[in-house]
Amino acid sequence: MTEAADLLDPAERLDLEGLRALQLERLRSSLRHAYDHVPFYRESFDKAGVQPDDCRSLSDLARFPFTTKADLRENYPYGMFAVGRDRIRRLHASSGTTGRPTVVGYTEGDLSMWADMVARSIRAAGGRPGDTAHVAYGYGLFTGGLGAHYGAERLGCTVIPASGGMTSRQVTLIQDLKPEIIMVTPSYMLTLLDEFERQGVDPRSTSLRVGIFGAEPWTERMRQEIEERFAIDAVDIYGLSEVIGPGVAQECVETKDGLHIWEDHFYPEVVDPITGEVLPEGERGELVFTSLTKEAMPVVRYRTRDLTRLLPGTARVFRRMEKVTGRSDDMVILRGVNLFPTQIEEIVLRTPGVAPHFQLRLTTEGRMDSLTVRAEARADADATTRDAAARSIVAAVKDGIGVSVDVEIVDPETLERSVGKIRRIVDLREKRD
Repeated sequence: MTEAADLLDPAERLDLEGLRALQLERLRSSLRHAYDHVPFYRESFDKAGVQPDDCRSLSDLARFPFTTKADLRENYPYGMFAVGRDRIRRLHASSGTTGRPTVVGYTEGDLSMWADMVARSIRAAGGRPGDTAHVAYGYGLFTGGLGAHYGAERLGCTVIPASGGMTSRQVTLIQDLKPEIIMVTPSYMLTLLDEFERQGVDPRSTSLRVGIFGAEPWTERMRQEIEERFAIDAVDIYGLSEVIGPGVAQECVETKDGLHIWEDHFYPEVVDPITGEVLPEGERGELVFTSLTKEAMPVVRYRTRDLTRLLPGTARVFRRMEKVTGRSDDMVILRGVNLFPTQIEEIVLRTPGVAPHFQLRLTTEGRMDSLTVRAEARADADATTRDAAARSIVAAVKDGIGVSVDVEIVDPETLERSVGKIRRIVDLREKRD
């Protein structure tokens, strides 16, 4: 047995039959917990004509109603909680940039489970007890920083709580404190790479061995750039605050073939984004999660809006989810053509003279919608290089996606950033009746 296999926890050693039995037991308990203690779920179950005891097999879950982010917002702040306020030990919340925020509560048991799942994730990514982890996710109401922090400590790592921002200082900390692991958004990792090079430091010379990247979709081309320029293993972590935070699923370093979902705590489905019909394994659609062990805020069939597909397990018994390609609510329909930001990212990443940072700005010109791709130039790109890059992106979008766009090459570090991420879509279109 390999050293990695020796470190598997008991749930990771289950066979498929044992896992499915555990899931059904926990699913029935979680449905009952939600129905008995959350008025929203009692009302929605009753309206759909189902009761917790109607779930006699995992496939019966499809009979239960979905939960959406709108439902969470309508029950702001505490309406979705299944325990009294005296049992809540921490609150996290979404940014609320597109409306009322969502608030998530955690009991002591939830926080312990969350730390266990992030510890499991770091171990699957190649981290080991005794390693030092540089956490550059934002701390605060955003789940990334604290989720990564306590998971790394649970595994037995030393944590550098760097948080986001102060990029030049981050580079100094990495050089001086010599972490083996970095946990950060992939777009901010590329910003760190640029800062290393600006300071004249070879990114490949650092102590870093593993990068664990999440909180936004990223592509295989971005993985290749990070691995080549930093000489590390770059792996994906997935989570969302409504389900728990980072640590719902993790890519294993030995395979890098999709993220193994920790199915002993989070039951996945993939559904048709339009009809809500459950899709067979292997078909791409919208990811839906039901929590199996959450105490403070159980979620039943929560629609993530993330687009992916489910695949059999490889490095673990748990099923894998393919790297998220985009969100159903991030899809841009431009003059009848469906377009996702990740398609633009692929083009930007292969364009000379352009940094891997871009933004899509939607406007209205007359009766037609217009899209402008704003991409940051690399620091050494002159005017001629910028002009060539703009023409190249225009042609590649037209040839590869089938739609005409405008392109602006802007100065480095000028696009709006938040907790290490660039705001990908700015919709300035006129509202139409």
